[in-house]
Parts: sequence; structure tokens; C-alpha cells
Amino acid sequence: MEKHIVVLTGAGMSAESGLKTFRDANGLWEGHDVMEVATPEGFSKNPELVLEFYNQRRRQLLEVKPNSAHHRLAELEENYKVSIITQNVDDLHERAGSSHVIHLHGELLKVRSTGNLLNVKSWTKDLILGDLCEEGHQLRPHIVWFGEAVPMIDKAIDICTKADILVIIGTSMQVYPAASLMHYVSAGTPIYFIDPKPAVESKTNLTVIADTATNGVEVLKELLQ
Repeated sequence: MEKHIVVLTGAGMSAESGLKTFRDANGLWEGHDVMEVATPEGFSKNPELVLEFYNQRRRQLLEVKPNSAHHRLAELEENYKVSIITQNVDDLHERAGSSHVIHLHGELLKVRSTGNLLNVKSWTKDLILGDLCEEGHQLRPHIVWFGEAVPMIDKAIDICTKADILVIIGTSMQVYPAASLMHYVSAGTPIYFIDPKPAVESKTNLTVIADTATNGVEVLKELLQ
């Protein structure tokens, strides 16, 4: 029976595709306070600002391509069962060919009704005030904002409990609840941590690969052979 690799990815996974990591050193997102553009309160206060913020992110996403790390992870499906749990809201894993991707924080190329959480639709153009669902409610980005529940977390936890190998790429594992996921793998499960500035050291079942996503995944593939 093929081994099950579970991969947790964060902003560092997509950075080499040219996608800016949302939050920079001073905590601002593209010059905006997080509370302005990534909370329900921010959306209520200034919906035009929030919609335009995500319109810019969406336009940028449509101009970039998956990098080699995305493609190498997709290729792992030739020999393993692979589940990807990502904090990223881009679709680069899917475009590279990965077939089982869970988005913890939502998806930039989808929108949903403000009146019905389950009414989600694909969306590739700008989203503006006046874009309504069939029931007349304003559409909003299908993004999990700060203070909102993370609907996919239970599914992600369940996947982690079944991991034979855990791989963490391009995330500091400081953002909860995503950071808690590594604690759900069985004791002794091999863990590979790929990050240019890892805040952890290698230990018995943890192998640290201090490199970028593209270089680190190449190293990972060698180690898995």
C-alpha cells in the first residue's frame, strides 16, 4: 500500500512564483493594516477598500505560474498518496497538477454570498459592490478573515492523523490553528521542514532542510528515494 504524504504549505511556497507574501516585517499587508482588509469589521466599514485589495491580489495571481516546487509535489503522486493542506489562497498547487488540496484560509479565485456561507462560486474577474448572489446578497471574497472560523480545519486534522510522512514548506507554523496540525500526526512520524530560516533544529524524527521551497523540495525528493 502506498505511503501517505501530507504536505503543509505557507506563503514561502508561492513566493518564488512572484506572489508577494501578504504580510511584511512590520505587519502590514501591501501597506494596509490587517484589520482594514482581513476582518469582517474591515469589510463592514469599507467594503470598497477590501474588495479592491483582493482584486489586486487576484489580478496578480492570474499573471504568475506554479514554480518547480509546486510541480515536484504534484509528481510525488506517481509513487505516493499526497494530501496538500495549504494556508495559501492561490491555486498554484492545483495548476501544477496536485489532485488533493485543502485550502485552510479560503481561495482567491472564488467568492461567496454574504447571506449564505455555502453559496460559493468560481470568480476570476474583479469583484465590486453590486455583484450579488441569486438571492440578492453582496458577494465577498471566499477568504477566511481574522476572527472567522476555519471551516476546513477538522478535515485537515483528520488527514494529518493518517500521515505516514509529514512535510512542512514555507511556513513558520506560528499561525493558529494551522500551526497545531503537526501535533496530530502519530508519534515518530518522519517530519521534513523546508524553510530558508527555520526556527527549529533537526531531531530524531524531524529533518530540517534550510532552503527555499524550490531547492528544498528537490532535496526532499532525494531523501524520499
